[in-house]
Amino acid sequence: MSRPEKNYNLMEDIAWKIKNNKLYEQALTHTSYAYEKGLNNTHNERLEFLGDAVLELIISDYLYYTYPDTPEGKLTKLRADLVCEASLARLAFELNLAKYIRLGKGEMAGGGFTRPSILADAVEALIGALYLDHGLEECRNYVLEIYQPVFHDLQEGVLCRDFKTLLQEFSQARFSVTPVYRITGESGPDHDKEFEAEVILAKRPIGLGRGRSKKEAEQASAKDAWNKLTP
Repeated sequence: MSRPEKNYNLMEDIAWKIKNNKLYEQALTHTSYAYEKGLNNTHNERLEFLGDAVLELIISDYLYYTYPDTPEGKLTKLRADLVCEASLARLAFELNLAKYIRLGKGEMAGGGFTRPSILADAVEALIGALYLDHGLEECRNYVLEIYQPVFHDLQEGVLCRDFKTLLQEFSQARFSVTPVYRITGESGPDHDKEFEAEVILAKRPIGLGRGRSKKEAEQASAKDAWNKLTP
């Protein structure tokens, strides 16, 4: 699957106000594209570095005021879940970021536009661009807005565990197929059953998992597949 070399106008599509368009263009430029085009340091690694720090501050502030009775250790774990690669990749999928990232030909041919690490890095770089373009307070407003689906999962207690959604988005983008789940076994007495599930992509088993319910087993199989497909 190919992607056009010239990126679309992401800011118009998601209605972000911008002052310096070049910052966002750089945020969406992968190193492979920059080196291939001889653009030297006009790729997104430095913006990613900055965005990572800004994101951690914004999320720390959000958690501090949203969960006033939560101890430091728990806040640290929540923050780690909110800024992990899986959460950032999910945001990238929801922003449809893959079609905007500029990749080198080799990276593009290898499906780099669906690689979670590349997508997560691009989200951090965009946050770095937002910070430089608007300052901390307005950047914070944009970040909290795009994070609403992730915050919802946090409140529902399913953050970083909804691997079925992640796997579906990834497999549809990369392979144009939808995962299929099936329960392959169960064991134990009725009051303490354990189920085994497998997930199939393009008629091939790709992940196995176990759980105390069928849904939990399917999530575990999706996580196994996600870890295999996105090293």
